[in-house]
Parts: sequence; C-alpha cells; structure tokens
Amino acid sequence: MIRSMTGYGSAKGTVEGLEISVELKSVNNRYLDVSVRLPRSFLFAEETVKSMVQSHISRGKVDVYISVDTASAGDVVVSVNEPLLKGYVEAIAQIAAVTGLPNDLTAQSISRYPDVLTVKKKDLDAEAILSGMQGIVEAALKDFDSMRLREGEKLRDDVCNRLGTIDRLVAFVEENAPKTVAEYRSRLEQKMQEVLGTAGLDENRILAEAAIFADRIAVDEETVRLRSHMSQLESMIDGESPIGRKIDFLIQEFNREANTICSKCQNSEIAHVVVDLKSEIEKIREQIQNIE
Repeated sequence: MIRSMTGYGSAKGTVEGLEISVELKSVNNRYLDVSVRLPRSFLFAEETVKSMVQSHISRGKVDVYISVDTASAGDVVVSVNEPLLKGYVEAIAQIAAVTGLPNDLTAQSISRYPDVLTVKKKDLDAEAILSGMQGIVEAALKDFDSMRLREGEKLRDDVCNRLGTIDRLVAFVEENAPKTVAEYRSRLEQKMQEVLGTAGLDENRILAEAAIFADRIAVDEETVRLRSHMSQLESMIDGESPIGRKIDFLIQEFNREANTICSKCQNSEIAHVVVDLKSEIEKIREQIQNIE
C-alpha cells in the first residue's frame, strides 16, 4: 500500500496531570526532514520524539508540534519557612513585652511577612512524562498514517488509470508502426515507376530500401521495454515498502522510451499519439512526487 508524503495527524492525552497535545504535518520532500517544536521546559523529549518519527517515516518534510497545558497539573508547591516564621513570632512577642503593646498577631497576618511563604514549581518526573508522551505521539502517528494511506490510495488509483491509458496508446503504436513501412514501400514503388517506368523496376532494390527503412523506424524494442516498465510499476504500487524514489527513477525510463519512439516515428498519427503518451507519463511523474 503506497503512502502519500502529505498528511496530518493529531492526538491528545493527560500525563502526570499535564494536558499534552501532539500534531504532525508533512509535505513532500526529496529526503526526510523532521522538525520538533516543544515548550522549553520539555526539550528533554525532543530527540526521543524525533527518533520515533524517523523510524516511522522515510521521506518528507515533517513538522511535529507538541503543546503542554499545565493549568490543571497542580505543579505549584507553597511551603513555610519555619525558622524565619519562628524568628518573626519571637521578635513580635519581644516588641509587645518591651512596649506594652498588645500582641495581636494572627496566622494570616504573619503569613504576609516577607519570605514566610515560598512558592515554587513542583519538580517534573521527566521519565514518566516522556513515557506518557511517547504513547500520545504514537497515537498521533497512527492518525497521521491513516490520512497518508487514504491519500496514497487516491494516488494509486490515478496512476493505475493513467497506466491503462498508456497501455492503449502503446497498443496503437504497435498496431500502426508496421503500416508505415508498407506505406513507405508503396510510395517508393510509385516514385520509381514515375522515374524509370515499369521495365526499370528492381524488386530486390525496393525490398532492400524497405528493409533499411523498417529497421530505422522499428519501435518494437522500445514498446516491449515500455510494457516491462509498466508491469514493474504496477507491482511497485501494490507493495508495502516506500517506493517513491524507485518510481521516480522508473518514470525516467518511461520518458526515455517515449522519446525514442517519438524520434523514430515517421507517421503523423503515431506522432500525435506519442505526444499524448508523453503527456500521460508526465502526469504520473507529477503524481509520484507525493509518494513516500
């Protein structure tokens, strides 16, 4: 099953109280280019995520966006600076004793004193977060693959339809190419009759000239190779492994055979058909640029 290089996938999940969202987007590219975007405090997961994508995808420009919502994580810890608190209590009691003022200290009032309460973020369990994040990335990759397979199926159908058209065009060339030789021989006999008359005709010379012409315009080898390439392409698009680069090379061979047929043909009808043939090959070449 062929896969498109263009795709999108996403997944969400909760890890250690963190809401994690993963999105993958890809476009076609000659090689694999993976870019991972993470919040700064979670950069420890970058290489692991990149390795997961690289082991899953062989070609394309892939952007991975990972966002982390910490609003519901309860990651803030408030602690009491007990030595400082006791110091404040003792100092206020001493002030009250010395001045005779009432000691109206309350827990709420003393909590407002500088540095009695400290607020800091809870330490993250990087290992647990990384493990949970991997599961979410795997789910996003699965969703990503589903879309790539759907797009790949459309590409496959289009390529198959165009191969059917190419098959019909090649059949036309194979059927009409021999007629060109017969037409050439007929024209040659007519010319020689006009110049030499019936008595001067040399049948062996006509046969030799016709044989030379037939050899010069023969496209049997090219059509046989073209059909072989078509069969190979049909096998490729039903395979499982990434085939984009192989098909790209094979289409170059398609073009080479079509160009040779075009240079050899001496018939206007065949020439028009070869133009259509090259057009269909070019359309396949455009389509396979998006195949992984």
